[in-house]
Amino acid sequence: MGKTALAEAGKSGGGLLLQGAAMAAVGLAVGLACWPLNAIDRLQDSLIRRLPTFGGGWTGLTLVLALAPMVIVPLLLALQAGALRRSAGSGLPQLLEALQRPEEQDQQLAAGSTAGRLALWGAASLALLPIGREGPAAQLGAALAHGLGRGRLPTELLAAAAGAGLAGAFNTPLMGVIFVAEELSRRFQPNLIWPSLLMAGVAAEVAGLAGQPLFALGIQATPWAEPLQALWALPVGLGAGLVGALMARLLVLGTARILPLARARPLATGLALGTALTTLTLISGGASCGDGETLLGLALGPKGLHASIGDSEHWPGAARWGALVLMRLLGPVLALAAGIPGGVIDPAFAVGGSFGGGLIHLLGGPTALGVLLGMAAGLAGATQLPVTSLAFAIRIAGAQQLLPGLLLASLLGAVVGRWLMPLPLYRALETLTAKQLGRSATENAVARVPQSNK
Repeated sequence: MGKTALAEAGKSGGGLLLQGAAMAAVGLAVGLACWPLNAIDRLQDSLIRRLPTFGGGWTGLTLVLALAPMVIVPLLLALQAGALRRSAGSGLPQLLEALQRPEEQDQQLAAGSTAGRLALWGAASLALLPIGREGPAAQLGAALAHGLGRGRLPTELLAAAAGAGLAGAFNTPLMGVIFVAEELSRRFQPNLIWPSLLMAGVAAEVAGLAGQPLFALGIQATPWAEPLQALWALPVGLGAGLVGALMARLLVLGTARILPLARARPLATGLALGTALTTLTLISGGASCGDGETLLGLALGPKGLHASIGDSEHWPGAARWGALVLMRLLGPVLALAAGIPGGVIDPAFAVGGSFGGGLIHLLGGPTALGVLLGMAAGLAGATQLPVTSLAFAIRIAGAQQLLPGLLLASLLGAVVGRWLMPLPLYRALETLTAKQLGRSATENAVARVPQSNK
């Protein structure tokens, strides 16, 4: 009897080890696949630093960069309306579609559409469009797992691989795991958390070998006592959360209106959007460009938000702040509503940090604290994912001692986001995708019910 039990335990242990090795292999593949994404992100940062806001000037190269959207956006929309039609969209609505409808996985996670989406995102990023990268990264992770498993992996493991894509792209394994539980599956359970932890940890470690920074914005000093953090978290959490939620709402409304135009008249729509984005670049001196990470680094530097818009000495403080927030709010909406692959995590961080830093600066408080609190609140307001926002803010800024303030700011941001957006952003975009496929809202709601509850 004892030998039989021991043999069964050995078999069970061997099976677990084999499964763990397979999951680690998926994490390794995802981490390696994130190297090109992270290289493009670093190249984008180096190009942005040539613009006036970040210490550069208007040269031949920077004028070309500023005018690039007028050429690149029409080209991208033309490709999305034609040869790369299946690669349009951020990637997250398509991922949610695949997770909720297994019969759609071969189409939504196909290697060709995934490669096309990454190519579109890469071109848009190097044209300095104000977009993030969580959509292509998460979809890449799930698509790799789907391909390696030859279409036979359970949905939970595809979701875990999507979290590994986020972990590899942002070097934030814990955020990737929380995103899986908080957004992709909407439930915390051991058979989901353990694979997510393993895949995300390996993916982040491998991706980091290519030079991905551990704390993207450096390690921030936190000399502010917890009561002071909570005091400033109240106005910043509510305000930045509202701004993030407004960006999400405008993105959903804009997608419903702009995406059909982009498909019907890609060149004309692309030229109009590209001209608008170029105008924002010229006005801001580059502060409206890119995913916002470089801007946040500048805002946390010695000059703070004073250097966020070119020739800032000619701008009154409130006007400079308002202009920056407005441009960081509208830019991502214009780009993402047309179906250009990207994400909202970085843009929400940027607009929330810009709002929070400017608000506290005008009120005479510590600007850096406002930037950090605003980042978390802006992301929570846009996505209604307070735990994900908290984990990401702590990781990217290396500010673990800001936990009390970031926690309150994230919570308030998510509450405001829920008030302005009853249906969270990613689910609202996925519903739009379902309507474009001709399914009713009732069918889509049924698809979201977990299999265990059916």
